[in-house]
Amino acid sequence: MHICFLTHEYPREGYPHGGVGTFIKTLGHALIKNGHNVSIVGMNMNSADEYEIDEGVAIYRLGNNKLKGLNWLIHAKKINRKLDQIHKKDKINIIEASEFGFAFIKKNRDIKYVIRLHGGHHFFAESEKRKINFWKGFQEKRSFKNADKIIGVSNYVMEHTSKYIDFSDKKGKVIYNPANLDSFYPSDILKKVSGRIFFAGTVCEKKGIRQLIQAFPLIKKEVSNAHLLIAGRDWKFPKTGKSYIEFLNDFIDSSVKNCIQFLGPIENNKMPKFIEESEVCVYPSHMEAMPLAWIEVLSMGKALVGSKLGPGSEVVKDDKTGLLCDPFDPEDIAEKVVYLFKNPLKAQELGSNARKDVYERFSIEHLYKENIKFYNSLLA
Repeated sequence: MHICFLTHEYPREGYPHGGVGTFIKTLGHALIKNGHNVSIVGMNMNSADEYEIDEGVAIYRLGNNKLKGLNWLIHAKKINRKLDQIHKKDKINIIEASEFGFAFIKKNRDIKYVIRLHGGHHFFAESEKRKINFWKGFQEKRSFKNADKIIGVSNYVMEHTSKYIDFSDKKGKVIYNPANLDSFYPSDILKKVSGRIFFAGTVCEKKGIRQLIQAFPLIKKEVSNAHLLIAGRDWKFPKTGKSYIEFLNDFIDSSVKNCIQFLGPIENNKMPKFIEESEVCVYPSHMEAMPLAWIEVLSMGKALVGSKLGPGSEVVKDDKTGLLCDPFDPEDIAEKVVYLFKNPLKAQELGSNARKDVYERFSIEHLYKENIKFYNSLLA
């Protein structure tokens, strides 16, 4: 079977990437290991075409021509041309993309087209309290029309997206994102740094980092050696270009300013070290489709405070594998974090349960089989 993923987010050395890129790399390597062919087609960060092989995964990065107003047309032509070339050389069975992926893709009757919902424009617009952008909304709906089947990374993203786009005639199954249990190993308790709180994710409003910063002085009152490390790229306000980190400075109490450190983007292969050294990881997202970053923490057996909103309860079994908080309530965030600091045996128990749960529900071995079963059913 030859599966082609349309994405600009496949990881590359020296550049940070998000959960979608990590997911595709993990699944792609598993597919290659089991005898399938995998191609990646997406736009590059510069104007050059680049080709590389990553453990058998063929990656085509197409030159990015930043021509204002016509980017979408130029990029669509380049992607369609590359897909034709690949298909003639090595027949593609399935092309998979996220929500926008098929808006301007020329369909081939010999190929099946799958959208995997990772959280698109309609999905996040509500949580970010913004209106649907006409152009983005148009592209997303057009893309859905071009898909043969639509699956999701959580029940929540399937149900929530269906409120805005009707895809009932194409609705497939839910397949969770797999954890990379080779990279995210069981943490060594001896490497834990006392009082360390760790957050990883884009530093923006929807990740709940502002509320975590507001919660920190309350945590500090109860845990004198508490300190917060924040890993992730800065986000810019679209209209002004202002840094979100600069915006956050207004919410940092002067009494705790020296106890909060912004680390900037951290490559995924370096993330385990930071997770391992933390005492508590706190990811109070306002909205997620399926938070792979949480699964990485759980797979290392670390104490996690996640958000009770969105798919939170699908990932974390509250009070069994981690704790869930109200991400809009700094007092609730602080209460959950302090509880884990003051109850280290409970935190250790949650982490141990979490590691076992990840093996059962999120291992690549298990989820590879789920994906192959789905692909085979589509082709049949």
